[in-house]
Amino acid sequence: MNVFITSGTYDFLKTIKKKNSGEKMVLMEGAEGAALVHETNGKTVFASPRRYEVVDAAGEIAEHGYVVLNNIPVTDEGRPLFEHRFKNRAGAIENEAGFVAIRVLRPLDSNTYVIYTQWKNAKAFENWKTSDAYNQAHKKRGTEEGLDKRPNIFSGSSYITVYTIPEEQ
Repeated sequence: MNVFITSGTYDFLKTIKKKNSGEKMVLMEGAEGAALVHETNGKTVFASPRRYEVVDAAGEIAEHGYVVLNNIPVTDEGRPLFEHRFKNRAGAIENEAGFVAIRVLRPLDSNTYVIYTQWKNAKAFENWKTSDAYNQAHKKRGTEEGLDKRPNIFSGSSYITVYTIPEEQ
């Protein structure tokens, strides 16, 4: 499975989505503009998307809710260890109230992995961040066992982008 993401104005991306109504696409709005996500086993219709391969997935991407993209630059040497950590995750996020979907996305044209999480709303995401499941999933962060303490794993600082999916698409 592949995921393609393109950016642009909301109205322009809405026309692309409408022209390709048979494809699984979700249109999102954020502080920095709009994005269109295309999940497919085939090729994308986007001219120059960010391209990813799905490493891990749970839930179905829906046309509603709140999306958080955790963008994590990883070195070439760090990729196997980084992916191993996500392929062997506890999966507790799936049991959180308001959880919709997660995709761990391996970049095909860059060094930045994306952890795509989708929630019913912003409150559900905030509740996840203060949950026991979140603390368990991140318990090694900052310790000698944590990936963040391993040399040659990360090539830059991670950053988060947040989007909402308007009800009317």
